[in-house]
Amino acid sequence: MGVRILKALAILRRFLVVLVVMMGILSFSCYSKCEFKAIFNFGDSNTDTGGFYAAFPGQTGPFGMTYFKRPSGRASDGRLIVDFLAQALGLPFLSPYLQSIRSDYRHGANYATLASTVLLPNTSLFVSGLSPFALPIQLNQMKAFKARVDEFHSSGQKGSDLPSPDIFGKSIYTFYIGQNDFTSNLASAGIGGVQQYLPQVVAQIAATVKELYALGGRTFFVLNLAPIGCYPAFLVELPHGSSDLDMYGCMISYNNAVVEYNKLLKDTLAQTRASLPNASLIYVDTHSVLLELFRHPKYHGLKYGTRACCGYGGGEYNFDPRVYCGSSKEINGSLLTASACNDPSNYVSWDGIHATEIANKLITWAIINGSYFDPRFSLNQHCDLQPIG
Repeated sequence: MGVRILKALAILRRFLVVLVVMMGILSFSCYSKCEFKAIFNFGDSNTDTGGFYAAFPGQTGPFGMTYFKRPSGRASDGRLIVDFLAQALGLPFLSPYLQSIRSDYRHGANYATLASTVLLPNTSLFVSGLSPFALPIQLNQMKAFKARVDEFHSSGQKGSDLPSPDIFGKSIYTFYIGQNDFTSNLASAGIGGVQQYLPQVVAQIAATVKELYALGGRTFFVLNLAPIGCYPAFLVELPHGSSDLDMYGCMISYNNAVVEYNKLLKDTLAQTRASLPNASLIYVDTHSVLLELFRHPKYHGLKYGTRACCGYGGGEYNFDPRVYCGSSKEINGSLLTASACNDPSNYVSWDGIHATEIANKLITWAIINGSYFDPRFSLNQHCDLQPIG
């Protein structure tokens, strides 16, 4: 009798395991339904998933330490906003357009590279430090990509890592770029000097959206500029007095200039929207989310706002421009090393310029619910959003 009960229980356990697996599969298949089949991203280091280091290899640890456990080409300890957005839509991480090995473009491509600008740089990377892959170049890469996809499918070929030719109207086109246009000349030209060419920056973004619309794009997310006056690197490097610091330790004048730029961007996108029928052109206010994190890190489970996790020097900012995150340099006979903290999940800033994975996750959580979109746009109406872990 006891043997029969044991056999019955074993059969029941196997049945329950199969049932749980089947329920999980069915749940996932329902949960992952989404009208958006791909993401095409344009940007700088804030959303570069490996493009720059595919072109110029050399990234070392501790970048990637939190999630990937190795350098992944991302300027963070882990995932970026574009990674979390892809996860929320049920899509894989975006392959960099410039990466030739193990790339899969069936669900989009990432044209962003570290140090990219909206406007074409006047000098080379080795002189200015700015990427040659500015937004106009990224747009040309997108055009070439679409042409290649159309050519591939029109020839009747099968079985590739390219998307279907109808995917371009079923994609989200994301933009997170402009920070380097704003900051690269800020120390030398000052706020007034930089503001003179910012209308060209927003005009180029708007023109790029229009060209992508002509290629079939219909949904665009344009992320605004972050509060650079709270970034540890700029708090160290940009000229300011104590009277220019607000109660949270951020530079008032530079953050006010960012607010003016963001208003210009928002107004320009509103004008552009009127000329794009049947399209969703969304202004995404990541600035407000990041500003809140910098001002009140402890409200959100963090400890440090304006202090970098990975850097050298300790103190209020833990940032020294002579020794960047992950590097070592001999100065005055001493070897200085900018190393990472043991707990990046307590920091907003990873390396003084870029956000930590936890900050990127909190930003994505905030924006995907739609309350930071203008005009309002409900991702939930288009996708069964997945949790971002």
